[in-house]
Amino acid sequence: MLATAELPVGLRAEVTSRLASPDLGRWLAQVQQVGACARPIRLVGFSDTIDAVTGEVLRSFTTSSEPDGLAYTRCGNRRRKVCESCSHQYQGDVFHLIMAGAGGGMKDVPAEIVTHPLVFATMTAPSFGPVHASKKPGRPGSRRCRPRSGTGRQLCAHGRPLWCMSVHDHDAPVVGQPLCADCYDYLGHLVWQWWAPELWRRFTITLRRMLARHVGLSETACKQLVRVQFAKVAEFQRRGLIHFHALIRLDGRPVAGDPFPPPAVAVDPDTLARLIHQAAAQVRYDAPAIDGADVVRSLRFGAQVDVRAVHGQADRENTAGAELHPETVAAYVAKYATKAAADLVGEQSGNTHLLRVKKLVRKVAVRALAGGLMAEDNPYRGLGRWADMLGFRGHFASKSRRYSTTLGRLRQARRDHVRSRLNAAQIGEAVRVGDDGDLAELEHTTLVVGSWRFAGIGWLTGGDAALAAASAARARDD
Repeated sequence: MLATAELPVGLRAEVTSRLASPDLGRWLAQVQQVGACARPIRLVGFSDTIDAVTGEVLRSFTTSSEPDGLAYTRCGNRRRKVCESCSHQYQGDVFHLIMAGAGGGMKDVPAEIVTHPLVFATMTAPSFGPVHASKKPGRPGSRRCRPRSGTGRQLCAHGRPLWCMSVHDHDAPVVGQPLCADCYDYLGHLVWQWWAPELWRRFTITLRRMLARHVGLSETACKQLVRVQFAKVAEFQRRGLIHFHALIRLDGRPVAGDPFPPPAVAVDPDTLARLIHQAAAQVRYDAPAIDGADVVRSLRFGAQVDVRAVHGQADRENTAGAELHPETVAAYVAKYATKAAADLVGEQSGNTHLLRVKKLVRKVAVRALAGGLMAEDNPYRGLGRWADMLGFRGHFASKSRRYSTTLGRLRQARRDHVRSRLNAAQIGEAVRVGDDGDLAELEHTTLVVGSWRFAGIGWLTGGDAALAAASAARARDD
């Protein structure tokens, strides 16, 4: 419940005005339809649903009859810091997408998919200089940051210690910051970040080639027997560098009526893990120089590559080095799909390391443009636009075509369900859960004609935003 007495006078007046409005019920329905989105898109316009055969107008909608003459649609932002409601929905979609491909039995993916070789791989960036670390309790070795003793306690060229005997909490601001910012290779850090998507692309190509070599066939022949499917998310480490988490599965060649057949050759999870380690270690990319004063850099993944088998008999405890349960992996991946660099920087506003990376992105963007290359030929074209992402320009969540369903299909299913609920409510019938036959038939026999104009972003008043936020909080509590 929104405590209006605690609100500022102006905001309280806006809330009171909305609650006293005669069309409050319809406005609350609008809030519910967009899931109490924090920054909905405001629209003005109309639409008519027309029978494609007879031309009869079956249903009309116009915003002129809506509260304030507006319609709303979700912002769709995946970031929790921007919109918790849309982020929660996106996280749920990613969970179901990942879970369908890992556990099967849902979203048109057969339950038999659990018999396919499946692993969860993590690939990190290499080191660009020693940074402060937080080590989890229960892991082998000391929990101290960078323990050294005796002759191991050396100073860097700038006179700073290359050791740290502290035990840092996970949320400590110092975690991820260089022991010496002057020694740290910030330019190498940025160039690696910019080309990280290319390293991932080359990794998938290399893995397929190694798989073909393992079974003793050409790549073309191998694809007829076994194919690599994956779902991947990118996560920012505390040092401001991306690392990739990926579920990697082996399938057979899809045929009519069976889009998810098992591989026709025997490749167990241990063999798949070994091939992934080899591919990650082998991948290289020679990144172009930023300008004439720069050098070409040979980029690679870091030495820390972790690959663990995934299957339904594993426990859900996520014990270090143990096999993983599909639900554990799906929940982990979905959690990080809603985070971004802006969240990392925002949570550590005093982190001079991350702020330095962000400033360097803009500085290098200007430097690259001044290097003399034409815009269309400049390999660092557009770098400045990615400053808020610390130079990372890739997708935070992506998958191969046949890993499972798609986010688009999940969203369309949700829209269809909402539409069926609205149709049922209009004619006084109960919603028939899972029965989309009539809806599909309706879509093939009707046309929707309309005209829409963008009217703004966000709720019309601060009071409306406060009421929507309270509604979203209640929905999450329920």
